[in-house]
Formats: sequence, C-alpha cells, structure tokens
Amino acid sequence: MTVTPMRRDETALPDSGRAARLSIRANKHQGPTAGLAPGYVQGNLAILAERLAGDFLRFCQLNPKSCPLIGTSAPGDPRVSELGDDLDIRTDLPRYRVWRNGEIIAEPEDIRDFWRDDLVSFVIGCSFSFEEALIAHGIELRHIACGCNVPMYRTSIATRAAGPFHGPMVVSMRPMTPANAIRAVQITTRFPAVHGAPVHIGMPELIGIKDIMKPDYGDAVEVRADELPVFWACGVTPQSVIATVKPDFCITHYPGSMLVTDRRNSEFAIM
Repeated sequence: MTVTPMRRDETALPDSGRAARLSIRANKHQGPTAGLAPGYVQGNLAILAERLAGDFLRFCQLNPKSCPLIGTSAPGDPRVSELGDDLDIRTDLPRYRVWRNGEIIAEPEDIRDFWRDDLVSFVIGCSFSFEEALIAHGIELRHIACGCNVPMYRTSIATRAAGPFHGPMVVSMRPMTPANAIRAVQITTRFPAVHGAPVHIGMPELIGIKDIMKPDYGDAVEVRADELPVFWACGVTPQSVIATVKPDFCITHYPGSMLVTDRRNSEFAIM
C-alpha cells in the first residue's frame, strides 16, 4: 500500500503543542506534522474497543521499541489529560484512518461521527520527537528538507504477540552518511520513550524490504551513493498489526499526521 503525499499548508508554523492542536482543530493545518511545534512531543494513535484494550496495552509493553506508550484515555473519554489540558483526540490530528475488519473504510479529518462510549485511546511515542535532537547536531533529515512524509516500511521483523495482537514491525527510514549514522545512534539512544536507537542500518533486504524506493507508508526519498539507509522502529506498527489481526473496528492516525502534545521532547531524554 502506498500513501498519497499530503499537502503542507504554506503558513507560519505553530510554536507550541496547544497552538498546533488549535490550528489542526480549525483545519488551518493539514498534512504531515513533522517539524510542527518544535520542541513538543508528537504521538501515534490507536483507538480500540475496551474489550481489546487490555491485550493491546500488553502488546505495547512487550514491544517498547515500536510501541512506546506515552498516554492512554479512560473508555469513552476523548481526553488524554497527561498529554494536554484541552486535548480532544477526536479533532486534534490532521487526518485519521477508520478501520473495519482490517480494511480502511474512511480517512476523515475528525472522528466525532465515529466516536463511541467504549473506545480507549493509546498514544504511542513518535520518532519526530528525536528528530529535533538530530537536527540540532547538524544532521540533515531528507523528508523535512523535501517537505514530505518520512518513508515507512513493513518488515520481516516479528513483534511479540499479546492476545490477538501480532504482526510485523514497521520501520521509518532516514538516509545518512556513515559518520552521521554513528552520531544518530548515539543521540537517539537517549530517547527510549520515542523509539530510541535504530533497529537496523544498511542492507534493507535483510529485514524484508525489497525496494527502498517503494515505501509501504509515507513518501520515498533519495538515498545518495555515500549514504546508508538508517531504520528506526515506528509507531505505525499498530496499523500493520491491525491489517494482520483485522479487529472489527478501530481508529488510527493517518501515517505522518500525528498528535502534537504539550509534553516537551526534553522530558523524554536520558541525560
């Protein structure tokens, strides 16, 4: 499955998590959230029926690299208070995916029409959060330079199962010179709550990726002759699992369109 690139509005970027959410809620920002509200943690989203919530929580606990959990809601409550005072999970992401029996049935800009009293929200740490540290150390991130979504791939790396939840890990990729790849390992190791260090470097075929220029999610970016593809575990993994397990109903974020929170990236760094 290939995701069609989304438009990034040519307007001034919000400078806080709350400002980003208000802009998204008012439909003033549409598209990928990479680089939005610098310094603020972003999150992937999975919303499931309460009867599946316990197993999914255990799945996240067993797979902390791909599913580092940073916030949850009570059943039927659209708020995730530990991530933002006025946060409304139904309106505060640029775009969502609604799934039935493992198939995408809608990709709306808000999910109020799909909301139910038995739904539990899970917010999972996002690699966008450690990108600020990479940029601060002078490492170019190709998808941000190109104004597109980060490329993501389903792999042959199996996740650890919990209840009905199982399936392949999804990874995000950033091309880097060997020297920058070494620095990136050192930098991102300090951020275990938002995926931490890479899970693979170079030779994508060893993790089941047949064509680096054909991502399963996001947009392809150039990998230059002097660069290596560097792969991080990705919070889109639950969408890969959903496609495998096929629950009767669930909601996720649209890849690249994340929840911007009030938490600071610095809170998740290990000094």
